[in-house]
Formats: sequence, C-alpha cells, structure tokens
Amino acid sequence: MSHPIDSIIFDLDGTLWNATEAVTQAFQQAAGSVDYISDTVTVVDVEAVTGQPFSAVYDKLFPSLPAEKRDEFKAICAEQELHHARQYGGTLYPDLANTVRNLAARYRLFIVSNCQTGYIEAFFQHTQLEPYFEGHQCFGTKGLPKAENIKEVVANFHLQAPVYVGDTRSDFEASQLAGVPFIFAEYGFGQVPAAEAPQRISQSADLLKLL
Repeated sequence: MSHPIDSIIFDLDGTLWNATEAVTQAFQQAAGSVDYISDTVTVVDVEAVTGQPFSAVYDKLFPSLPAEKRDEFKAICAEQELHHARQYGGTLYPDLANTVRNLAARYRLFIVSNCQTGYIEAFFQHTQLEPYFEGHQCFGTKGLPKAENIKEVVANFHLQAPVYVGDTRSDFEASQLAGVPFIFAEYGFGQVPAAEAPQRISQSADLLKLL
C-alpha cells in the first residue's frame, strides 16, 4: 500500500473462514423445532445474508414473521448457531492460518464482525488462532453497527494506521464510515467495484505482498 500501516482489522465470515454449512444446519434445526417456519433455509440463503448485522438477517430471511415470533425464532437460532459453530466450525480459506501467523509478526491483528457474542470465540476454538489476535469486537456485544465497532477497536487499542479487510459492500461502507482504509477480499461472498476498492486480494496470502 502507499502508506505504512500498524494494524489489520479483519471481518470474519467470508474473509477468514466459511461457516455457511454449519450456520445453515443451525437454521434448519431451529426451524424444525417450531411450527411457524415453513420455508427451508439453504446455503445460498445464508450466503446472501452473511456479513449483515445479526438482527437484520432475520428481517431478510423471514420478512413475513410477526415481530414477536421473529424475536422468539431469533433466540432459538442464536442458540443453535453457536452450538453448531462450536461443534462443527467452518473452513479456513486456503493458507489463512499461515498468513495470519506471518502477519502477526509484523502487525497488530483484530477482528470486527457483525456476528453474535460467542461466535468469534468459536472461531478461535476451532482454528487455534486466538494468540495471534490482540482483540475483537462484534455486533452482539452492544448492538452497534460495524463502523462503530471498528472505531471502538481503533480507539481502545490506540491504533494509528489500521486497515480493514472484508468481503462485502457493507464491509466497504463500514470502513469508509470509520475512516479506515479498506482491502477487498475477492474470494468471499460480496462484490465491490474495483473503482471503489482498488486494494484487493484474491487469496489471503496476497496480504503478505500487498502490505
């Protein structure tokens, strides 16, 4: 990049790992436990909402549910999602673990995700990568949008020149609102035009060359 950086803040789903199979199973398990969900949730459905705030996912997937039922089902899904994330986890993107280890020798590493509380911990449990990350923040902690969580990490850890790595347009927009340069992970779930996000990687190892 054209300027030196001191830290890297990562998105989680679609950037560090792909846990859509486990999350889909969680939705299906939750749907089978109630009598008011008739639609089958597929991997494609989950991919379409990956990266959105936890509460917004249910607005997208179950728009016809009354608010009371949606809140009830959200609580059931939250429990199932954490159970499946802890039990099954996700798949790390190629060479991700080695890339993280190498980056941690040069930069301070963090995670900011729109997930619920406990999900990042499940990621650490399955990948054994926690020692390489100095801190993390998520939507579930305070219900804040991603831009505010990025700002909080920057402020709390006194970061001087961070970058944010993410795979969706909402990641890009959050980084812009937070005033943090953005690197687009092309291998994830979203699309951002090159004209808007010229700094891009096609695999995690590209970060070692780009930074």
